[in-house]
Amino acid sequence: MALTAGTRLGPYEILTPIGAGGMGEVYRAKDTQLEREVAVKVLPAALAEDPERLARFEHEAKVLASLNHPNIAQIYRIEDRALVMELVKGQTLQGPLPLETALNYARQIAEALEAAHRKGIIHRDLKPANIMITEGGLVKLLDFGLAKLVAKTDSDVTRTIEGMVLGTAAYMAPEQAQGKPLDERSDIFSFGAVLYEMLTGSRAFGGDSTADVMSAVLRDEPKPLPTSGEISRIVKRCLRKSPADRFQTMAEVKAALEQLSAKHAEPQPSIAVLPFADMSPGKDHEYFSDGLAEEIINALAHIPGLKVIARTSAFAFRGKQEDVRRIAEALGVANILEGSVRRAGNRVRVAAQLIAAVDGSHLWSERYDREMADVFDIQDDIAQKIAAVLQVKLFAEPAARRRYTPNLPAYEAYLKARYYATKVTPDSLERNREYLEQAIRLDPGFASAHSGLASYFVGLASAISLQPACEVMPLARAKAQKALEIDPSLPEAHAILGFVAGSYDYDWKEAERRFRLAMACDPVPPEARLFYGTYLLWIGRPDDGVEEYERALQEDPLNTTYRVLLTTCLRAAGREEDAITAFNEVLELDENSWLALTGLASIHFSRGMLAQAVAFAERAYSLAPWSPGVLGLLAGLLVRTGDTSRAEGLLQKLRPGQAFGTPYGFACFHLICGEIDAAGDWIEKAIGQRHLMAISVLRSPLCKDLRSSSRWPALMRMMNLPEDS
Repeated sequence: MALTAGTRLGPYEILTPIGAGGMGEVYRAKDTQLEREVAVKVLPAALAEDPERLARFEHEAKVLASLNHPNIAQIYRIEDRALVMELVKGQTLQGPLPLETALNYARQIAEALEAAHRKGIIHRDLKPANIMITEGGLVKLLDFGLAKLVAKTDSDVTRTIEGMVLGTAAYMAPEQAQGKPLDERSDIFSFGAVLYEMLTGSRAFGGDSTADVMSAVLRDEPKPLPTSGEISRIVKRCLRKSPADRFQTMAEVKAALEQLSAKHAEPQPSIAVLPFADMSPGKDHEYFSDGLAEEIINALAHIPGLKVIARTSAFAFRGKQEDVRRIAEALGVANILEGSVRRAGNRVRVAAQLIAAVDGSHLWSERYDREMADVFDIQDDIAQKIAAVLQVKLFAEPAARRRYTPNLPAYEAYLKARYYATKVTPDSLERNREYLEQAIRLDPGFASAHSGLASYFVGLASAISLQPACEVMPLARAKAQKALEIDPSLPEAHAILGFVAGSYDYDWKEAERRFRLAMACDPVPPEARLFYGTYLLWIGRPDDGVEEYERALQEDPLNTTYRVLLTTCLRAAGREEDAITAFNEVLELDENSWLALTGLASIHFSRGMLAQAVAFAERAYSLAPWSPGVLGLLAGLLVRTGDTSRAEGLLQKLRPGQAFGTPYGFACFHLICGEIDAAGDWIEKAIGQRHLMAISVLRSPLCKDLRSSSRWPALMRMMNLPEDS
């Protein structure tokens, strides 16, 4: 039955109908709790009236809701026998399209299907009507897996849409048309039919009736493509009648498309913004020159189609007399922006030069002599000039996208806070806090300062264990909530609340809700991506965590924190060789990374290479003797090699095991010694302390024996996680 405007389904208020089909009626609706628009799909009556099928539907919908990919329209929840989904604004896919455009869309579709197939989910109804293109050129797949949800059995998928239109039959794989079991190769056939239509504007299989179309799918070959032989071969292989003759995985399809795209596509415009030189008389305004460069990075990151390297990697070349071509090669960009700042009283002089890395030529340069109050205009002007030179499109003026313009003293305090936040020492973190509090006093409506203070409190309870979680996590939550009172869409604050909900409250539903809000931002802030990747590891999705950190490293290739977290996910996913490679890449960038050394010690221990494990652990201990985890790891390895006397000396530093973080250290010790019950006891205490590493260690190979012990279910229950996660 059709719903009218104003009808309420829980917190969702129906606004207008969008469309209808065999999968149900779709409406645009308002989420009155989160103040956003959503799509609501009301389920077919036949399904809603069958309790057994409805229960199965709800179970499968939860599986589909776990799909979190930028090219898949997200399922949010089930509400009163309706699916609440992401509202995608744009146009349905239509052909014919230029080859470059078609390849771009095809790669995005392939990435979405590949991600779903890894989870054992197939689409079953891939067709142009289920593919939306947003204004920014982002592909979004709709109705993912809904055909299976509505059907009673796999063989019913061909009959799920009563009064089936020709459009669905035209994209069915032969085995689907025959009611045979389906797998990911069935989606590959449908993908081939969609790609054919993108290139030609016509369906690969036509006919005047459903029977004619299905007959063509089973027996006929489509007309040859009027384009290059390489793309024709890809389409033909996708459309083979026998599944065994097609590409066997979407990864193979994507690789073929990427190889073809490399021959046709122009290089993506790309840029790295180096730290601006401080030319002030006293050389005491580095915080300001760094902040100016970072703000330009943030402005450029909002330009669609422009690859922008994040601060961590771009600033790695500070003080190094490297040729710009060498820097560009290391960062994978074609252009470099460098500049200088001279501050004198209320005046500021900014010089900026855009350089082409291929030959070192200057593409653009400008000098600004302004009052300090004009600093925001300078940032926006530089971003606009770069966009014009690189011929990338600005969808909106940077100034219009600026969330908030703080008063100048508060902004300057905030820049000082950001400057000290990058140092990551107890003293610099304290300076970071002082300047954030100063910024808030000077401008209480500065949401980013409140969010920055929340991030500071989270950092105190991190692996460094400077302060107990019970003392700082409530403060982090309060500051993030204050930031959202000022700016409800601030992604960093949502990510912090998601992190706190998971790591401190063990409230994974709230964590998921917060991370969905944070990750919906474009571009995703680095801090949000960092927290989200860790959350994915904690809930037992290390493969998705790997994807998240690999995506982050494309934007920030020299970020050692991302690389360390990537190795953690790789190990949890069983990819030990890849983890070793990643750990070594970290040490190439930072030979003093005690986290990488600790990881290599653990891997070599698991391989029975005790001497090498001890050597890595000794190096880690020399760099981080205050770390409970390093103390416990080294003590356990020393016991394994027979040096119990020195091991006892290290354990004395952890006793009596009540200080924050020390239970985690004892847990590491007993895991290395193979004492599973004792390790379980100490992990319980670490969980009681809400120590962040308590969750991470449970996902590591060190806990292989613990996972199969009787202790495991209780540990999972303590953190509100499924026993089989």
